[in-house]
Amino acid sequence: MLTPTAPLTALGEVVAAALAEDAPWGDVTTEALLPADARATAVLRARVDGVLAGVDAVRLAAEQAATATGGTARVEVLLADGARFCAGDVLARIDGTARAVLRAERVALNLVQRLSGIATLTARYVAAVEGSGTRIADTRKTTPGLRVLEKHAVRCGGGSNHRWSLSDAVMVKDNHLAVLTASGIDVTSGLRALRQRIGHTTTVVVEVDRLDQLDAVLAADVDVVLLDNFSLADLRTGVQRVAGRATVEASGGITLDTVAAVAATGVDVVSVGALTQAAAALDLGLDVEVRPDDRTGTGA
Repeated sequence: MLTPTAPLTALGEVVAAALAEDAPWGDVTTEALLPADARATAVLRARVDGVLAGVDAVRLAAEQAATATGGTARVEVLLADGARFCAGDVLARIDGTARAVLRAERVALNLVQRLSGIATLTARYVAAVEGSGTRIADTRKTTPGLRVLEKHAVRCGGGSNHRWSLSDAVMVKDNHLAVLTASGIDVTSGLRALRQRIGHTTTVVVEVDRLDQLDAVLAADVDVVLLDNFSLADLRTGVQRVAGRATVEASGGITLDTVAAVAATGVDVVSVGALTQAAAALDLGLDVEVRPDDRTGTGA
């Protein structure tokens, strides 16, 4: 589960792995070309409007690269995660030894572009349903190893997080139900038995893909009913039939063009895998100025 320090801790680990991947035996170009005391400044600037996420990647990458190269780096972060910005805005600055700045540059930029792309796309979905009372949520369709960061980015964009893993909530999907019924167990009995085997605080979500499945699911007193790939008419009918007995979630192929109409059916939550699965990296630049004539070697 997410704690206040979880995204930062995870980010530090990802940055360390990325730096090791990018320079396993050092940066042969920079180390062979530039003096050890050459200095550089890098400016993170937005090329498009967006929502910021993962800006601490700039600081962590610079600090870790400075340690690895025996150099120095000072980072000034000008906007916090979740802040909106416009094209041309300066988001952060790095000043330090060139070997540290140049080693950090690509790792920092890749991460902040990826996470800001997720935050920006999420903010567009949230804006599309404004005033409806419907929440926009992510899914488990995240990049392996980056889930904590990508779900943090969704929250930066104003969205909500679905379950974090297979371990922290029950989510009975169509494949589970198919195996259950093939085993000769009716849906209601199976769900009631499940409830007895889990902790009383564990949320139970059940996915249905047809209206005729609703009655058996609702009879088991589940917490959330997920209406998967329903038409707008069937979503409205489903909300009416649930009648407040469970949270109603809609999912499946929902886009920016359709999400407002889905929210208007009265569902409580819309979960969108595209928030993390299809978000494009945001166009940011980390422009580096190398100053080999500055040989003071005293960067803060």
